[in-house]
Amino acid sequence: MSAKHPVIAVTGSSGAGTTTVKNAFEHIFFREEINPLIIEGDSYHRFDRTEMKVAIEKFAKEGKQLSHFGPEANHFDLIAETFKSYGETGKCKRRYYLHSDEEAEPYNQKPGEFTAWQDIDIDTDVLFYEGLHGGVVAGDIDVSKYVDLLVGVVPLVNLEWIQKIHRDNAQRGYSAEAIVDTILRRMDDYVHYITPQFSKTDINFQRVPTVDTSNPFIARDIPTPDESFIVIRFRDPKGVDFPYLLNMIPNSFMSRRNTIVVPGGKMGFAMELILSPKIHEMIEAKRKA
Repeated sequence: MSAKHPVIAVTGSSGAGTTTVKNAFEHIFFREEINPLIIEGDSYHRFDRTEMKVAIEKFAKEGKQLSHFGPEANHFDLIAETFKSYGETGKCKRRYYLHSDEEAEPYNQKPGEFTAWQDIDIDTDVLFYEGLHGGVVAGDIDVSKYVDLLVGVVPLVNLEWIQKIHRDNAQRGYSAEAIVDTILRRMDDYVHYITPQFSKTDINFQRVPTVDTSNPFIARDIPTPDESFIVIRFRDPKGVDFPYLLNMIPNSFMSRRNTIVVPGGKMGFAMELILSPKIHEMIEAKRKA
């Protein structure tokens, strides 16, 4: 961990809502005039889109499962190396995974491909990672030990599946059968490499719906923010001004000494209230260092 070159990671599984947290951080960085180095978790996948399809088929023939959640499909070692390098020097390597035609066009490449690795040696204030494995532990590799602030974003698992089913069907045209197959194929890796990260997070944001999601495979709609609560758990509640948060966020309450619950529609606001002072402290420590 580094005071001079801090590393912030937002971790959560596909469709969990990490983008909401990313937006909150962007607002904080803008207000605090912080220049972040943005690192995307997808850039550490081992295979591009075409290679992944081939690899999945190869693993299936061998009676094994391959998913973007597990070590066989990712460079966990490179994530750790990136965080460690930045923490020590403020420099690291970076590449992009090109999701769409729009992202691929400036690089004259196809969607689903990676850009080349580049040395990032410009001066930045923090490294900001958003993806699946910001706190992953696998064998001798422990990414979490190089992170100064680890934030988890995880909806109730049935809600996560509903969000994935709707997104993959509406945006990517996948059939319900294909989506369910993907969920099942990822389950072992989800249990072993995604879930354990949330016991290491400094702050965890869990969205819990207040409507029936007992069968996510037939749900017609994604529960709205107003049909949800956000359970926010602090690993270390020491120094957290809970009375201030309760006063600032209407209809919030504490469920445990380290946990505050807020209305789903206030998620972004709550994130900024909670994260702003932590980022401010981090930058002050950086300046002193």
